[in-house]
Amino acid sequence: MVSESCAPRATLRRGHKLPAFALLLAVWLAAVDAPAQVPELPRDGGADRVEAGPGRKAPGSQTIAYGSDPLQTLDFWPAQRAARAAPLVVFVHGGGWKRGDKDNATGRFKAAHYPQQGYAFASINYRLVPGATVEQQASDVAAALKTLVSHAAALGIDPGRVVLMGHSAGAHLVALVGTDESYLRAAGLDVAMVSGIVAIDGAAYDVVAQMREGARVMQQTYLDAFGADVARQRALSPVEHAGAPNVAEFLLLYVERPDAIRQAQALGAALERGGSRVEYGRFPGVGLRGHLEINRRLGDPDYPATRAVDAWLARVFGKAGAPRE
Repeated sequence: MVSESCAPRATLRRGHKLPAFALLLAVWLAAVDAPAQVPELPRDGGADRVEAGPGRKAPGSQTIAYGSDPLQTLDFWPAQRAARAAPLVVFVHGGGWKRGDKDNATGRFKAAHYPQQGYAFASINYRLVPGATVEQQASDVAAALKTLVSHAAALGIDPGRVVLMGHSAGAHLVALVGTDESYLRAAGLDVAMVSGIVAIDGAAYDVVAQMREGARVMQQTYLDAFGADVARQRALSPVEHAGAPNVAEFLLLYVERPDAIRQAQALGAALERGGSRVEYGRFPGVGLRGHLEINRRLGDPDYPATRAVDAWLARVFGKAGAPRE
């Protein structure tokens, strides 16, 4: 891992304000998904639909329901050429907790790239604000994971090698699930079952601080998601849960956005105090454009963050797959 520089080039190590109309545009500009069948599992029948934008889902997926709500579904791609049960990467989309969809906010490269690397890949939908709370969204992430690991044999995945990955609001949700063990425990899981967390350009790991210091244009989005009760804001802040037990490995990625950098460094410091191993990746890109590009292009072999994540996954999954004493 190379050390971080203040210059806007790609770096990976341990560890700007959004322009004036920021994330309100994120959904409209978000990249199309690249999603693709195990017949005995529940499905919504829409795995092969055309995306609302250029391109199609990556072939070979199946859509699985993990709850009764129409939004409680996920798309799953098996690993390619896997000689044994494959590690699993589960992606959680962004959209300010109130918009976004696995079909338009996963990015076009991930669903092809990770199976080519020998990993199964899933991208989940979850219930959205105001129809659901952020607490219920975190529960949806845990429930989706429970469904996947419960069908591990049928899906060809190794339930002992799982990474949760999320962008923007999805980064907040995977960080919350990886630090507040109550969500996984309620689903019958444990933080020890998750090998690592990849949080991509999130800026709400400390909700109280972000509502105080973040871009004014985002304040209504934060109020809609987290409310005005400071106690609830703290309860939904991964930094407040970063004392052990946590998921053991975190990779915190960000572009040149001061609040994303500030929030990632604060979360990383808290996680390290709690005993987790934390690595950081800093990549070019400013404001909303950079925020969207890192999600759109992750999985593109020519994009620097792809190589950084690939190296991290290889280490974490290799460690998780090592024989136990």
